[in-house]
Amino acid sequence: MMDNVSVITMFTLSGLSGTFNHRVTLFVLTLLCYCVIWMVNMTIVVTIIADKNLHEPMYIFLCNLCINGLYGTAGFYPKFLQDLLLTTHLISVPGCFLQGFVIHSSVCADLSMLALMAYDRYVAICRPLVYHSMMTKKRVSVYIFFAWIIPFYLIFISTGTTITSRLCGSHIPKIYCVNWLISNLACSASVARIVVPAFNYTFYFGHAVFIVWSYVFLAKSCRKSKENKQKFMQTCLPHLLTLMIFSASLLFDLLYMRFGSKELSENVQNFMAMEFLVIPPIINPLIYGFRLTQLRKRVSHIICCRSLVFRLKA
Repeated sequence: MMDNVSVITMFTLSGLSGTFNHRVTLFVLTLLCYCVIWMVNMTIVVTIIADKNLHEPMYIFLCNLCINGLYGTAGFYPKFLQDLLLTTHLISVPGCFLQGFVIHSSVCADLSMLALMAYDRYVAICRPLVYHSMMTKKRVSVYIFFAWIIPFYLIFISTGTTITSRLCGSHIPKIYCVNWLISNLACSASVARIVVPAFNYTFYFGHAVFIVWSYVFLAKSCRKSKENKQKFMQTCLPHLLTLMIFSASLLFDLLYMRFGSKELSENVQNFMAMEFLVIPPIINPLIYGFRLTQLRKRVSHIICCRSLVFRLKA
C-alpha cells in the first residue's frame, strides 16, 4: 500500500473508524437488513416465476428489478459485514474494481428496468388495442436482454479506462469502492476517464428524462378516462414511488460525494453512502406487493398456505 504505483495491491476503505464500540450491534442490524432484502425480493421473484398468470410484461420487468436489487446489494453487504468485524478495512485492487463494477452496473440496470416499466405502462394505458402485439414474449425478452447487457458493457468500458490508469494512491474515502474515487487516485488525467463516464451519465440521464416524461404524459392522458385513471393509480403509482425513492437515494449520494461538506459526522456520511443500497431494495418489493392487486393476492395466498401447512405439522 505504498505510494509507489508498482506495489499497490490493496486499497484502504475509510468510514468505519468511529464504529469500533458498536460494531457488533451494527453487524447484527446490517445482517438483519440484508436478510430482509433477500426475503422480500425473493418472495416477489419466486411468486412471479411460479405463477403463470403473472407471466406478463409488467411482472416480468418487476421480477428482473428485484433480481437486480439482489445483484447490486451482493456487491456491498458481504464485504461491509466483514469490515464491521475487522479493525483494518482493506480490499484488493481486483476486488475493489469488481465491487465498483457490480454496484455501478446495478444502478444503471435499475434505470433501464424502470424505463422499460414506464414504456410498458405507456403502451398498456395509451395504446391498449396494440399492447399484446407490441409487448410480445419475444420483444419483452429482447428488451430485458438489452436492459442487462448495455449497463454491463458501459460500466465494463468505464472500469477498463480506470484499470489501465497508473495509480498513485491507495486510500478510498468511502465504505465501498466507487469508480470515480478510484480514478481520482490516478497519477495523471486521461481523456477516456472523462469522456466515458460523461457519456454514461448523459445516457442514463436520458433514461430518467424519458421515465419522467412518460409518467407526466400518462397522468395527463388518464384524466380523461375514469378507467385509465384507475389503471394509473393501481399500476403507475408504484412505479412513480419506486422512481422517486431510487432517484432521491442515488442523487443524495452522488451530489454529496462530489460537493458535500467533510464537516458532517462519519455516521451521516455512511448513511448517505448506503441509502440507495438499503431503502430501494427493501421498499420497492413492498410497494409492488401492496399496490398490485394480482401480485398481492398471490403472495397472500402463498403465505396463508404455508402457515396452514406449519399448523397442520404442529
